[in-house]
Amino acid sequence: MGTVGAILRHPNDFIPMLKLKMAMKKAEKQIPEEPQWRFCYSMLHRVSRSFALVIQQLDTDLRDAICVFYLVLRALDTVEDDTSIATDVKVPILISFHSHLYDRGWHFSCGTKDYKILMDEFHNVQTAFSELGRSYQEAIEDITKRMGAGMAKFICKEVETVEDYDEYCHYVAGLVGLGLSKLFHASGKEDLAPDTLSNSMGLFLQKTNIIRDYLEDINEVPKSRMFWPREIWNKYAKKLEDLKDEERSVESVQCLNDMVTNALSHVEDCLEYVSALRDPAIFRFCAIPQVQ
Repeated sequence: MGTVGAILRHPNDFIPMLKLKMAMKKAEKQIPEEPQWRFCYSMLHRVSRSFALVIQQLDTDLRDAICVFYLVLRALDTVEDDTSIATDVKVPILISFHSHLYDRGWHFSCGTKDYKILMDEFHNVQTAFSELGRSYQEAIEDITKRMGAGMAKFICKEVETVEDYDEYCHYVAGLVGLGLSKLFHASGKEDLAPDTLSNSMGLFLQKTNIIRDYLEDINEVPKSRMFWPREIWNKYAKKLEDLKDEERSVESVQCLNDMVTNALSHVEDCLEYVSALRDPAIFRFCAIPQVQ
């Protein structure tokens, strides 16, 4: 009754839900037969169903490049997110991760559930990477290298100021925006967008995720990893975890508003970025996540 009840309460959502279900079925049927590509697209559905749907907007060559790009960065992110890995082990892996794209004999087991499968069978991603055009490979390698170095930096550094916050979000998401712009350009379908606009596209999405994931991140085991800047939250609480207490709801909402206002500062750049896109499929690919 859960789904039926939801439809009865929100009948206007029925058609969009039906279209989404049909799009999911269509996307699943488009998974290639080659084992490395079957793994990549199947894994994409498992670690990010929403992104797997959005990526279907694109032509095959660009879609393949972005699929591999996403999985490479998801693997890198899995290393960063695994709080059970000792810092002296994690930092060198993050820094050198880009060099392993060409080494199909390498893998590093970490993460849980689907992310562990991604890491254990990373050779499939490496094989798919080797089949991309050189310009795609260079863009992916460059962004992976820069992102790994940035992640390594923040393993040993707290997010204290808004400047720190912007720098961290640049490394983990702004660079994704830069990488996607490079891939769009390499496909011949778009001009190369200015770095400032590409960066804002990533920062807006990342900051939205950081705000949304507060409770999950603060309760992370064996220890929490939070990226809310002290410069903002310290105006409302002595400890960041205090903001999850119901009796601090007024201060929590005030802090939330402050964080949301900071994220909204990137919207103008995002609108300028998408308005300059020429290819309708790339426009949809970029616009849909920004309004979800």
